[in-house]
Amino acid sequence: MFRKILIANRGEIACRVIRTARRLGVATVAVYSDADAGARHVAMADEAVHIGAAPVRESYLLPERIIAAAKLTGAEAIHPGYGFLSENAGFARACAGAGLTFIGPPPAAIEAMGLKGAAKALMEKAKVPVVPGYHGDDQTPDLLAKEAARIGYPVLIKAVAGGGGKGMRRVDTEKEFAAALSGAQREAANAFGDDKVLLEKYLVKPRHIEIQVFADTHGNAVHLFERDCSVQRRHQKVLEEAPAPGMPEDMRRAMGEAAVAAAKAIGYAGAGTVEFIADVSEGLRPDRFYFMEMNTRLQVEHPVTEMITGQDLVEWQLLVAAGGHLPLVQDDLVIDGHAVEARVYAEDPVKNFLPSVGTLVRLRAPAEDAHVRVDTGVREGDAVSPHYDPMIAKLIVWDHDRAAALRRLRQALAQYQIAGVTTNTAFLMALAGHPAFGAADLDTGFIERFRADLIPQPEPASAQTLALAVLAVVSGYRATAAAQAARSGERWSPWAAVNGWRMNDTGADEIHFRDRDTDVTCRVEYLDGGALRIFGLEHAVVAEGELAADGTLDAVLDGRRVRAGIVRQGEELVVLLPGHTHKLTVVDPRQAGEGEEGGSGQLNAPMPGKIVQVLVEEGAAVEKGQPLMVLEAMKMEHTIAAPAAGKVAKIGFRAGDQVPEGATLLSLEGEE
Repeated sequence: MFRKILIANRGEIACRVIRTARRLGVATVAVYSDADAGARHVAMADEAVHIGAAPVRESYLLPERIIAAAKLTGAEAIHPGYGFLSENAGFARACAGAGLTFIGPPPAAIEAMGLKGAAKALMEKAKVPVVPGYHGDDQTPDLLAKEAARIGYPVLIKAVAGGGGKGMRRVDTEKEFAAALSGAQREAANAFGDDKVLLEKYLVKPRHIEIQVFADTHGNAVHLFERDCSVQRRHQKVLEEAPAPGMPEDMRRAMGEAAVAAAKAIGYAGAGTVEFIADVSEGLRPDRFYFMEMNTRLQVEHPVTEMITGQDLVEWQLLVAAGGHLPLVQDDLVIDGHAVEARVYAEDPVKNFLPSVGTLVRLRAPAEDAHVRVDTGVREGDAVSPHYDPMIAKLIVWDHDRAAALRRLRQALAQYQIAGVTTNTAFLMALAGHPAFGAADLDTGFIERFRADLIPQPEPASAQTLALAVLAVVSGYRATAAAQAARSGERWSPWAAVNGWRMNDTGADEIHFRDRDTDVTCRVEYLDGGALRIFGLEHAVVAEGELAADGTLDAVLDGRRVRAGIVRQGEELVVLLPGHTHKLTVVDPRQAGEGEEGGSGQLNAPMPGKIVQVLVEEGAAVEKGQPLMVLEAMKMEHTIAAPAAGKVAKIGFRAGDQVPEGATLLSLEGEE
């Protein structure tokens, strides 16, 4: 076993590798960019080395700096994690050239699977079934369009290099093909430095099922069963589970054998995932699955495999990389129970999953135990940066069967309290609780099929939320008054009381909120003993409670005990209840209307990024919903569309420009 390893990655996966290394007595070295100087993985590692600026191309994607850090610290091996350089054959070779062990497969195996077209040809030779498509070298648009027509629409355009949904487009008609091809090639070039694509027949009702494989350098190879990753958005996985619901044993055996054959065909060693697409139009059948690609690294969703097999896959990686044999043979591996992983992201499902950047002002996760595991790379107070993937955590649950695991997942998601960024936790709860998901009626179009159920329009604050907000505001008044009284030396003066005291009258106040675009006024009467009677809700509510220093509000509303998290930043107040987060603005009526402007017609950047396309010119007439610009941010392209019909008055940026969050991209004039 190694004495010391360097982790050439960041965030959650770096922390994950460090945990296993520490358990095995292996010292760890972290690397970090300017943006990650105070990151959790840096604090967890035994040593850390700075490798450059925040953009990944100036830090985490620089092999020479990572290798130099390993040599500087005396590390013997490099674990690449996933993403970044994990599937870079050149990096694996550079490690070997520097006398370092690459904790991953041989460079030749990475190359064999790195180009999807060549990989499919190789799999065909190995008798592994593949999806009908085009994988050729000729990339001229006319030829690709002809091949798409030959395959038959709908087709899927996929980047030859890379993964994670980058450079991928579904095309339903010939008319859409040229624009989709251009976007896929551009995104692929930006993400992987290679704009080549392949075409595949798009299966209308597919399930994405992948097999975890492992091989050592002594000729041994096994599979650790399957994972179902069908629930996706923008071709990126949202929920993963193991084993696949409804998987027949003969199909499990056939897929496992095909995956092991794929690994052996390329002389594989280490952890890998063979991804298949299954046509479930007639149910799961052993003759209806097709090879898609092989990821020559550890997967994001590997914890669900660990939970059902009881194995530590990072430990297996270290053992194999150090020259050891696989710890178990195929017959030793068994499935125990069911596990589900949910990816908790800083993103807004209502805005088409637009990533959210900001500081994690409050981050409370469910407690971990034998049934609940939380893999994360951030802490309360950390920032979600525009430079990296906006994942906050992976929540993994296990139980003896799928129904029990889903109950645990919903319960654990409800315990999350996150403020400072918008998150997808409510969406995940809706997904895990959807009847069709519970019935395992799965395919890769699940989210789009049930979008209205999973992403409902925001609702007004409930009476409970408003009552808690009033309690929080009054608690703030009381704390401020008590502090002022303590400083003044007249602690018992009636003027220091915050109870709405009036001579010969009941004390009362009005508290004003703005709930999105609606103004809400709550009238508060102060009762004996510190309780409040709140009017302006569905009915008058008697409320009492104390806001703790950590932001926890223990309240009693009409005799019912409620616990919530409260975050107050300036005028913004966030109420966090189990499975629900609601933002309100506390309004001072004396300042209402100040600084307000009418409809300016300005379209602003929702986050920092780079303009990759400007699709209109100044003076052009545009229709509602018409694409105007394409912004690249957080590794994805986002289309800026016209909110209404009008005319382009001014364009603020050109293609290639970097823009800060909130920058005015362009201005529209309304129709006359």
